[in-house]
Amino acid sequence: MSNAPDFSHWACPVPLRSYPTIVMGHGGGGKLSAELVEHLFAPAFRSAALDALGDAAVLELPAGRLAYSTDSFVVRPLFFPGGNIGALAINGTVNDLAMMGAQPCYLTVGMILEEGLPVAELGAIVEAMAAAAQTAGVEIVAGDTKVVDKGHGDGVYINTSGIGVIPADVQIAPNQARPGDVVIVSGEIGLHGIAILSVREGLEFGAPVASDCAPLNGLVAAMLAASRAIHVLRDPTRGGLAATLNEIAKASHVGIEYEERRLPVPEAVAAACDMLGMDPVHIANEGKLAAIVASDAADMVLEAMRRHPLGAQAAIIGRVVEQHPGVVVARTAIGGSRVVDMQVGEQLPRIC
Repeated sequence: MSNAPDFSHWACPVPLRSYPTIVMGHGGGGKLSAELVEHLFAPAFRSAALDALGDAAVLELPAGRLAYSTDSFVVRPLFFPGGNIGALAINGTVNDLAMMGAQPCYLTVGMILEEGLPVAELGAIVEAMAAAAQTAGVEIVAGDTKVVDKGHGDGVYINTSGIGVIPADVQIAPNQARPGDVVIVSGEIGLHGIAILSVREGLEFGAPVASDCAPLNGLVAAMLAASRAIHVLRDPTRGGLAATLNEIAKASHVGIEYEERRLPVPEAVAAACDMLGMDPVHIANEGKLAAIVASDAADMVLEAMRRHPLGAQAAIIGRVVEQHPGVVVARTAIGGSRVVDMQVGEQLPRIC
């Protein structure tokens, strides 16, 4: 297109005017991503279901409430320690549905293949998708395949969409956090991002690091069986735990505080972050969740999580407060405090 983009009909266009073209930071899960959604996609596609900006839309139908989600996966490299793009695509959409309290049922798969992709690699990816779907208990019911010219597809891109059923008495949404609630994370953070970084850049951090890519619907089901007093669930993927907590704080108009010493950070992730000047709370995860739970139900939920293989290292890390609404604050080991914001751009592109 030769003409400059017309910003006049966009909502609050000022934040986007500094970026007339898409930059990698727009896909990083930080402020640029949020601005693109808030000022371009959300106004253009406005609907009541979309306005909530959850991990999946909640649809009111005569047969009951359904969650529907779609996601695209462009991770580089296609194969990484602990998984590949195929398993990631299935688990990513399963987890988005589970974060609404839904039991995932059906998925669709769209593949964009690059000319020259080895069939053996595609076969391994497809087998991983089938295995992940079986583990999660979902069916792949529809799909589509397109092929693009060599040099225009980076091997394979995958889109998955999914639908799940929400129990009638489950009310989970990003705007449901309340002062006094407790913040729980399901296990060690930062593994996926560091695993991608290690294989992409050829770095070693003292011990092998594998992605935590996994379906979380079974863990969520165990949590809901223990208590329905779960207000918010999110999986901290791009942007890490910091982005997730900031999104919840903003949506619920509350403050969130957590204790740095309570964060479950594996030694290899801590070593990598020390070496590279990163913060573990900004590193992507693909098999972890953050839960905002009523304080009187927190112990029951935590116990149920720890009985599940994917929640064995679950920990209470903080609480929801009335003060500083929309802001996340970390309490440091030496008794200080710092504001934890979303990153502006992309720390590590093509992470999922």
